[in-house]
Order: sequence, then C-alpha cells, then structure tokens
Amino acid sequence: MEEENLTTVTEFIILGFPEFPDLQIPLFLLFLLIYLIILMGNLTIIALTCLDPRLHTPMYFFLCNLSVLDISSTSVTLPKLLDILLRKGQHISLRCCFTQMYFFLCFASVEFIIISVMAYDRYVAICYPLHYTIIMNEKVCILMAAGTWIFGFLDPVIHTALLSHFSYCGSIEINHFFCDLSALLKLSCTSTSTSESVTYILGAFVALPCFSATLTSYVYIIANIRKISSVEGRRKAFSTCSSHLTIVILFYGTIMCLYMRPASMQTLDLNKLFALLYNVLIPMINPFIYSLKNREVKRFLRKVFNRK
Repeated sequence: MEEENLTTVTEFIILGFPEFPDLQIPLFLLFLLIYLIILMGNLTIIALTCLDPRLHTPMYFFLCNLSVLDISSTSVTLPKLLDILLRKGQHISLRCCFTQMYFFLCFASVEFIIISVMAYDRYVAICYPLHYTIIMNEKVCILMAAGTWIFGFLDPVIHTALLSHFSYCGSIEINHFFCDLSALLKLSCTSTSTSESVTYILGAFVALPCFSATLTSYVYIIANIRKISSVEGRRKAFSTCSSHLTIVILFYGTIMCLYMRPASMQTLDLNKLFALLYNVLIPMINPFIYSLKNREVKRFLRKVFNRK
C-alpha cells in the first residue's frame, strides 16, 4: 500500500513570497528595478574596462570577471522570480530545477575563488609593487581566471548528480524563490545523508581554503600598510584595496548569516532574507562600490558624460 501511494514527481512548485499575497505586483516592480540596475551597473563596469586602456590592469580584469559573475548568478534566479510574482509561474520541471540549482552552485563556487584571487592581486600590488607586473602578468591572470571558472563549473557536478537520482514524494512545494539545495533535500524521500556529507565536504574544500587565502592576504596587506611611514602613503595604499575589502566583508558577512547561524535561528523566512542579500543586494552594489572608490572609473565616467 505504501508503494501505491508514491507518485513520480515531474515538477516542483516554487512558492516565492506567499507571506505577502497583496504585494506581488509591488515586489515584481521592485525586483525588476533591481535586476535592471544589476545589469546596467555591471555592464557599465565591463564596458569601461574594455574601452579605457588605463583600466587594462589585473585588478580590473578580475573586476570584469566579477561583473560577469554577478550578471550570470542573478540571471539564474531573478527571471524565474519575476515570472512567479507577475504570472504566478510557480511550476518548474525537475530538469529545469536541477539546472537552476547547478548553475547557482557553480557561480557561488566561482565567487569564493574569484574573491580570493582578487585578494591575492591586492596583496602582490601592495607587498611587492616593484614586481607586480612580472608576477601578475597577462598569462598568469588568464590562467587564474580560466582555472576559477573551470573549477567552479566542475564543483557542483556531484551535488546535481546525487539529487537527480533521488526520489521525491509527498510535498512538491519549495518555500523559496529558487531551487535551493537545502530545500530540495527536505523534499526527498530518499536518505540524504550521503548528499549532505558530500555538501559539507565539498563546501569545506572550497570555502575554507578561499577564506583562509583571503584572510591571509589581508593580514599581510595590513601589516605592510602599517610599515609605511607617511600618512599619505598609508592612505594611498589602503585606497587600492578598500573597494575589494568592502566586497569581502559584505560577501562573507551574508554567507555567515546564511549558513553559520545556530539551528534555533534557522527559519525559512530568515533563510530567504539572507539569500536575497547574497543573491540580489551584493551584485547590485558591487559596481557602485568600485565606481565610487576608484578614481580611474570616476575619471572615465566624467569624460564620457562631458562628451555627451
């Protein structure tokens, strides 16, 4: 009798924000505006980096990669959310759900690594300024970026392969705004212990080394800045890494709030809130952080607006 009650699940239902039934259209307009800001802000950074020869440096090369990453990661989740809010398009097939989850995990892995690579770039620029162009030459930058993207796309393969072989029964409602890994694990009627173990192992394999590398880079950066005798020299040295340091604090701050809270504080509403901060807020403000804190970008923008 138990086997007869099991049905083959062919799709899920992403609930989005059912807590606010009367605010679906205002939420749609809000997230549409945010998505357009993310696209325009990051495309502007990419265009500036390509058009201005003075921005053809390792720092802006990796910033360009970060902008591509921000556009890609939000394009995985926000279009479906907009469809849910506007047309009640909550149904999503298993294949599309797993695809969305796979690319979300891909871009999350890439972001961990690219932030560490950018921290290393700032470490070399401040601690070894005379050898910077030799250490961070064009070939090295391309290899680091290519390795980052390749590893990021390979990392979630095991997660996706395991979940695609799970059986899903009972509820098919995902109380989130995208196909989140933890939400899918809760819907499975197969034992998820193996997948959870793989998730922790691979997560630690990516997150811990990246966090350690980023933290170590900034320890050396701060130590070298403190050795500079003049106040003006310290200010200039710190300004070269202040933009990236701001992004590091925002990124790891939201990640810790999302995944490192005590179990007693783990609620669906809070999980969705911190996921929004990570997946929507950070990609939106990244271009503004670099635009407002970098003289080269502001100078080029002034030149463009003056011509117009």
